[in-house]
This record gives sequence, structure tokens and C-alpha cells, in this order.
Amino acid sequence: MEEETKRAIIMEHYENPLHRVRKDNEDYIKINTNNSSCIDNLDIYIKFNKDIIEDITFEGEACAISISSTSIMINNLINKTKEEALEYIHNFYDMTNGKEYNEELLKEGNAYHDIYKQGNRKNCATLPYRGIEKAILESLK
Repeated sequence: MEEETKRAIIMEHYENPLHRVRKDNEDYIKINTNNSSCIDNLDIYIKFNKDIIEDITFEGEACAISISSTSIMINNLINKTKEEALEYIHNFYDMTNGKEYNEELLKEGNAYHDIYKQGNRKNCATLPYRGIEKAILESLK
């Protein structure tokens, strides 16, 4: 993916994030994710229908990387099984750690391909993934 394309994807999801709606009700599990070293503080709301992720939304304040990463992640996880979501998340982690990963699986998430070179930015990009992963793992208990 070309640098210009990566930047365009990130900026589009930052300026016009998908699924940015508060869903604070009993059907949704609320997860707060934040970075103690910056302004990133997001509430993510996830709704499961048995093994399927039926819906995810978010709200909060964060940098362009966190907001866009959250928007892209949500877009790729809705209607996935919990196992499919974990596979997506672990592929994203592999990519952001400079390891081999399934590029086809990540779709627009590939915009963060080189983020592992910038530690602080990597933290921002993986922030929503850590929250969703925790919610999925807890739901499997």
C-alpha cells in the first residue's frame, strides 16, 4: 500500500469515523481504553449475539491514529465470530510488531503497516484492539 493511500485512509477514518455513537445500554458491554501518556480515552461498546459480534460503537477523545484505528477495527469486526475477531486482532498485533501477518485479512488496517517503527504511534493504533480483545476473552469464560 502506498504512503499516500495509507495517509488518505487514516485521515478519512479520523475525520469521518464510522460507528462513533454512544450505546450505553444493557445490551452492550462497555470497555474503556486509554493511554496514560496522552489524551487517548475511548469508551467502546460491544454487543454480542451468542458467538457473533453484532455491533460495536465508540465515543471519546483521542488522536488521529487512535480514532482512525478504532473506526477501521470496528468496520472489520462487526458480524464476525469471536474467534474470527481474535484472529483479526492477532494479525493486527503481528503487523504492528513487524512480524509476518495476513495482509488480505486486515484490509484497511494495512494502513498501519509501518507503525511498529514508531513506539508511541503503535500504542495509539493498538489501543482499541486491546480493549476489544479483553472483552472477547472475558465473554469466552
